[in-house]
Amino acid sequence: MSNIYIGYHFTIEPKELGSEILIAELGETAFESFTETETGISGFVQKELWDEQILEDIQILQSAEFKIEYTFEEIEQVNWNEEWEKNFEPIDVDGKCHVRAPFHPKTEAEFDILIEPKMSFGTGHHETTHMMIQHLLETDVTGKKTLDMGCGTAILAILAEMKGAQPIDAIDIDNWCYLNSIENGERNNCKHITVCEGDASLLINQKYDLIIANINRNILLNDMQSYVNCLNAGGTLLLSGFYEDDITAIDACCTEKGLTYVKKFVRNNWTSLKYVN
Repeated sequence: MSNIYIGYHFTIEPKELGSEILIAELGETAFESFTETETGISGFVQKELWDEQILEDIQILQSAEFKIEYTFEEIEQVNWNEEWEKNFEPIDVDGKCHVRAPFHPKTEAEFDILIEPKMSFGTGHHETTHMMIQHLLETDVTGKKTLDMGCGTAILAILAEMKGAQPIDAIDIDNWCYLNSIENGERNNCKHITVCEGDASLLINQKYDLIIANINRNILLNDMQSYVNCLNAGGTLLLSGFYEDDITAIDACCTEKGLTYVKKFVRNNWTSLKYVN
């Protein structure tokens, strides 16, 4: 694998929403890693996978709602640990769950999750993960067959196992997430998580007591029927990865398919919803 990267440095106004959209769009290309900066984000792509048209289909760059400028440079080698130490803050949820990197001190939290940092998802990652962790901390998952859909780094699957859920399937369409989820499961001594690379098409003939889906509005709406088909009677569906403005569309889709709304969390305009079948 090449050690030479092309680094793009984006200045974004307004920063928070623009960064999330830009990361989501860049993530569909060969960009593999992102870090936040004071004025926006930096994104990194291996030189051998880069070409001059890589930003051609990035729609937000053409949007009048955002002002985005960028520079790019060739970088001999990216020290991801150094990048993360500068950018990654541990996640502390209600003093009960701590998600940290190896360079963060251990705490006395009941659930201490160790993640080897290699890629940043931007602020949205922290907000939505925080709320999904809150839902899991409140939910009895003992012995429940669980699906972590769009697992990312498998933080939620790992917490589910720590709380007694099993067996657990963790699925992500991104190869980096697939590989990193396997590493993180092993790092936290998990024995009941099976990681798969793919999308909702893998869910045929599967049944779960708990489904966790922290993805984004459009994918959730597109795949909701697949989740409902897989959810056992009395099962729980936890959703996040979208904004308060998206609640109406998400809720209509869920109730139309027979799910019952239970509760929501909101953090900085991000939302997480809980439903039961």
